[in-house]
Amino acid sequence: MSLVANTGKLAGRTLFITGASRGIGKAIALKAAKDGANVVVAAKTAEPHPKLPGTIYTTAEEIEALGGKALPCIVDVREEKQVQKAIDEAVKKFNGIDILVNNASAISLTGTAHTDMKRYDLMHNINTRGTFLASKLCLPHLQNSNHAHILNLSPPLNMNPYWFSIHVAYTMAKYGMSMCVLGMSEEFKPYNIGVNALWPRTGIATAAIEMLTGDTSTSRKPEIVSDAAYFMLCQDPKKYTGNFAIDEDVVKEAGVKDLTPYACDPNNLSNLLPDFFLDVPGETPSIKAPKPAAGGQIPELFAAISKNMSADLVKKTQAVFQFNVKGKEEGVWHLDLKNGDGACGQGEPKHAPDATLTMDSNHFADMFAGKLKPTTAFMMGKLKISGDLQKAMKLEKMMKSLKSKA
Repeated sequence: MSLVANTGKLAGRTLFITGASRGIGKAIALKAAKDGANVVVAAKTAEPHPKLPGTIYTTAEEIEALGGKALPCIVDVREEKQVQKAIDEAVKKFNGIDILVNNASAISLTGTAHTDMKRYDLMHNINTRGTFLASKLCLPHLQNSNHAHILNLSPPLNMNPYWFSIHVAYTMAKYGMSMCVLGMSEEFKPYNIGVNALWPRTGIATAAIEMLTGDTSTSRKPEIVSDAAYFMLCQDPKKYTGNFAIDEDVVKEAGVKDLTPYACDPNNLSNLLPDFFLDVPGETPSIKAPKPAAGGQIPELFAAISKNMSADLVKKTQAVFQFNVKGKEEGVWHLDLKNGDGACGQGEPKHAPDATLTMDSNHFADMFAGKLKPTTAFMMGKLKISGDLQKAMKLEKMMKSLKSKA
């Protein structure tokens, strides 16, 4: 599903795309393939993953089925020799490289205390260092192109402290990619190389979103990003550089008037999940505690949860939650879905919490009533999470399970 028409401007151009075996990287590859582009599928996935579809070889087959040419290369962007080998193979087969798309990325939404250094190094080595490395090694070939672009899948540099406070390690790693855009767009102007960033306005239905939320119904399809990327990569690199673009703004500029087809579920158009690093108008995230608000029947909510807990729910969730509730019904509550048959009630949990959630009592009630998703509350600053964010997001699956039993 694509709403931005192919123009043929990328016909015969060679794109080197990191992390192109699935998700957004693959969507960009397939969009370019429709023009008859050459695509280097540079990713680690050579063998099928038990839970995630797609390998460099299956993606290459899809590219060629659409009229493009493909070169699948096993590439870990942390390894300089692997990146250089793939570039050398691309130049040998396609006589050069015109476009580099730095899409490969690692994510861990944890606070400082819960971020082990192995995960920290992984994010920084893939996101920031990998982007810098691929750009550096592709540079000599981009200089020889008359339509040279670098496109990083990274966010605008938003200095709101909120985005640093919730997962500073991940924020630094992604902002490292954005700083490459800021610096290289200026540095590479003499070479007529356009260097830009692209970021989604909303969550995109990828394996990462599925992992974080267990639900893609409030996300958009990857095609909105690939349509935006295609439009950007068709621009004159001499004039189009240094932009931190948002996907929906770009596709609107390309002439798309109705974004509905991009939604995974058209019924959720007014409830789309905002992406990280983008402040929502009127709901700017803040690290300050929200003002007290009336509402909420917290004891009744926990009584209902207690009645519907089960060993199966404990097995599926495997997490302990602590809720620090502010406002009218201020207090501390817990939900243990990790030990024994589960437990919930007032006070701190007996076992150390995997995630601690702080929010106003009325937002708390809305969340457990299904009116406000934890992911949405978190992204809009209505919910502050410390600890393991990915386990905190399991609350959505848990609440759906409880609701189905009610």
